[in-house]
Amino acid sequence: MTAYDKLKAARAARRPTGAAYIDGLFEDCMELHGDRRFGDDAAIVGGIGRLGDLPVTYIAIDRGTDIHSRMAKNFGCPKPEGYRKGLRLMKQAEKFGRPIICLVDTQGAFCGADAEERGQGEAIAENIMEMMDLRVPVISIIIGEGGSGGALALASANRVYMLENAVYSVISPEGCASILWKDAAKVADAAEVLHITAEDMKHYGIAEEIIPEDFQDFPAMCAAVKAQLVQDLTQLLALSPEQLQQTRYERFRKFGIFKEA
Repeated sequence: MTAYDKLKAARAARRPTGAAYIDGLFEDCMELHGDRRFGDDAAIVGGIGRLGDLPVTYIAIDRGTDIHSRMAKNFGCPKPEGYRKGLRLMKQAEKFGRPIICLVDTQGAFCGADAEERGQGEAIAENIMEMMDLRVPVISIIIGEGGSGGALALASANRVYMLENAVYSVISPEGCASILWKDAAKVADAAEVLHITAEDMKHYGIAEEIIPEDFQDFPAMCAAVKAQLVQDLTQLLALSPEQLQQTRYERFRKFGIFKEA
């Protein structure tokens, strides 16, 4: 598959949403709402649940499954109150020593005037800053599209995984094509030069592992992902809070450092 093929697969209408992964991975879930500042953003779904025997906080970007739910969720493009809700749940998880699992699937943060008026950029920046300093393990999975800072605001984690047909990019290929070639029709070319695929991300050290997709047997796929997460969290929980902070910091500091022959 080309990078553009994978982009289309990541955006496929029938691809499982964040809510589907919550149902498949966690038990005894209790969804929590609101950012305690403005309101509740339906694009981000978060709460408390169990991953096996481990109590965790889960935070997922959800695109919705039909036109009505997608409109209610801004097609998976969170507003500032969504990111602030996510941060509130992360700080709560830190207070009670719960690991955090983030599920990311967004073309990017909502770009409407109301979001800008309520501090969209500041909300994303605050999430990134605060996530880097969390004293509990954080694992993020790119389950579909990881678009720009809107994705990074929930992916500043100790470990980042990607589904095999997921993509992760600093800008949408359409936006890149419009800027570089003044032609949005060159989206396939942009997808190639941006290196957005899971294989690219693993090659550059931005993602640790690639998760095979098996939507024909989604429960079995979720069971395999759950087993991997439990194994990883067991390892991360053995580290001290200071070690978690330091390894997370070092993980991001090495991005963009290469040696050429």
